Amino acid sequence: MIAYLEVAEKAARAAGELLRAHFEKPLTVNAATAHDIKLEVDVLTQNLITEILLRQHPEHALYGEEGLVGDQSSEYQWVVDPLDGTVNYFYGLPHFCTSIALRRRGEIIVGVIYDPLREEMWSGMKGQRPMFNGKEFQVSRRAALAEAVISVGLPKTSATIDAGLPLLQQMVHRVRKCRMLGSAALDLAYVACGRLDAYIEQGISLWDIAAGLLLVESAGGRVEMKPRADLPDKFSIVASNGLLDLSS
Repeated sequence: MIAYLEVAEKAARAAGELLRAHFEKPLTVNAATAHDIKLEVDVLTQNLITEILLRQHPEHALYGEEGLVGDQSSEYQWVVDPLDGTVNYFYGLPHFCTSIALRRRGEIIVGVIYDPLREEMWSGMKGQRPMFNGKEFQVSRRAALAEAVISVGLPKTSATIDAGLPLLQQMVHRVRKCRMLGSAALDLAYVACGRLDAYIEQGISLWDIAAGLLLVESAGGRVEMKPRADLPDKFSIVASNGLLDLSS
């Protein structure tokens, strides 16, 4: 499994170099909606990641935000978000990352999240302690909700925004601070290493959270994820240090 982790880290660093090179430069917008933007650099970055991963493992498949490659029923499937935090990136906000995970028969066994501006890398393998820039890490030990800092994500559709707003209002009154940082993958990385105590979102894609899910659980935290019946391929997620009572 170490070989899979190494190639994922290599791909993440290469993606980071490309993203740094284009950051705060003129960008080509491929598509824009009310609450989201798709950039040419998203596609370029996923193509680079795909080339590195599948050159090393051509029998694998890739399931990415910018498209699918290979036989999706393959035993091994890479789950990739080449640029998580695209809106941040487009507006020059220095908070975004690349997220790469590997699933074997549907189980996530490798996860890497890389913030290229801060040069911070979280990486982990199933059953082993995760690493942050070469050092082991774990979730926070805060058990009191009144002392917690949590991230509440507001998704991209009217329905999920409407579902998320009451949750945000409820949590604002219960925790020390709520944050909305604009990158689900980094939110999960921050929960995993104790910068945040929890992350909650009502409608998120697998590529946003696959690597972070492994990191949080490997660092001693808890993740509850449920598919949304009303939104195909979207999930609701609650990730925490496992000590907080986040119930209503």
